[in-house]
Amino acid sequence: MRQIPVDTSAATVMVAQPPQPKVKDRRTGERAMDAETGAALSTVDVMFAANGAVEILSVTVPESGVSEDLTMGTPVALTGLIARPWENEFNGQKRHGIAFRAVAVTSLAATGSASKAA
Repeated sequence: MRQIPVDTSAATVMVAQPPQPKVKDRRTGERAMDAETGAALSTVDVMFAANGAVEILSVTVPESGVSEDLTMGTPVALTGLIARPWENEFNGQKRHGIAFRAVAVTSLAATGSASKAA
């Protein structure tokens, strides 16, 4: 699958919703796990502001890569952010979008840094 690196150096990134466990199957509540490492996955919704536009992105991150102090409005750095285009068909309807994945989401509030992502 194609992976596109995302440059966050000119963006302001803040937590829009604190980390939540990523669920693989909503019916059973089964937790999503990384296929390669077996690590439990979480999602963090972030406000991504760049070039005069603001988007809310849902970013999948291994649980070990999530800072403990992520609350709404916390400025963060997204390490290793990539975008993956996806497409599937369900009940005869095609759907498509972009999934975002990062190695880590780290709070910048404790460092006293500006709101720029690394």
